[in-house]
Order: sequence, then structure tokens, then C-alpha cells
Amino acid sequence: MWEAMFESGIPYAEKAVRTVLVYLSIVVLLRLAGKRELAQVNTFDLVVMLLLSNVVQNAVIGPDTSVSGAVFGAAVLAGSNALLVRAVARYPRLNKLFESAPLTLARGGRYDMSAVRRVGLRLPDLAVAIRKQGGDHVSETSSVTLEPGGTLLVRLTEDDQSADKADIKELRAALKRLERRLDDTAR
Repeated sequence: MWEAMFESGIPYAEKAVRTVLVYLSIVVLLRLAGKRELAQVNTFDLVVMLLLSNVVQNAVIGPDTSVSGAVFGAAVLAGSNALLVRAVARYPRLNKLFESAPLTLARGGRYDMSAVRRVGLRLPDLAVAIRKQGGDHVSETSSVTLEPGGTLLVRLTEDDQSADKADIKELRAALKRLERRLDDTAR
């Protein structure tokens, strides 16, 4: 019983090569599928991701069902990811290959429907992103941008932005000035 848990069914070198090849293939497929796959995941995307992991499992581990084989495969996968992330950060050409440019989905309070359709996003999903970032409607935005990592960045018009500490400090100062004027006129 214990032998089967730790005896690899294939050589570790083969397992490493399999893992790296499958990892790179999935990275390329996700890149071709679009940025949305990385961060803006809806129910359909989640199902695809779960099935995708199941589909490639045997390609990564082969006939090996041992614990040590699984741990080795996981370590190779994590190491490959760490190396690729560092390489993409260091080399601009790789960055261009794996990350795309930001895409503006709305400008001046109106959606760019061709851009929205191109990335396969739904308007209700964009409306939720706008609400999460402090807006009520696309008309309150100066721009909505899909960033390379899949994040939706919403920039609200100046009048629709939330108050910050500086705004509150300015209001307090104005209130104090008004109170002083009222006090002065009451005397």
C-alpha cells in the first residue's frame, strides 16, 4: 500500500516536461481567449476553467497516481509559473506577448459597444463594476477600461467622484468660516 503512494508511474524528467508543456499551452490558450478569462469570470467561464483543469490532468501526470508524483508535478507547475511571471516582468517583448494593452470599453459616459462585444462582456457585468467602484450608471464615468490583467478600471467624472479627506477638510473649513460670520453678524 505505501509503495504505491510514493512510486512514480513515469520518470520525473518526463513529468517535468509534460507539466511545462501543458502549462505553456494553457497560458497561450487563455491569452488567445482574452483578458476577461483571468479576472472577470462569470459562471460560464468558471465551468470552462474547472473542466479545463480536469481535461489536462492526465497530460500533466500521465499514468502516475502517486502522492510524490503529484507533489512533484505541483512543484514544477508553481516553479514554471514563477519563472514565467518574472520573465514577463523583466523582458518587454514577453510582456507584450502575454499581456495586451488596456482596452477602453466606455468613454464620456457611453459604452463603446464594438469594444464590449469584442471582449465578450455583458452590460450588466459592466454596470456591476461601475457600482462597485462608486458610480451608479455609465453616464457618471469618464472612462471604463479593461486592464491587461482583466481588472475593470472605472474613472468617474469629477462631479460624481466620492468625497475624499481633502474634500471633507475643505468643507469643515468652509463651515467654520460661515459660523464665524454668523457669530459676527449676531453681535
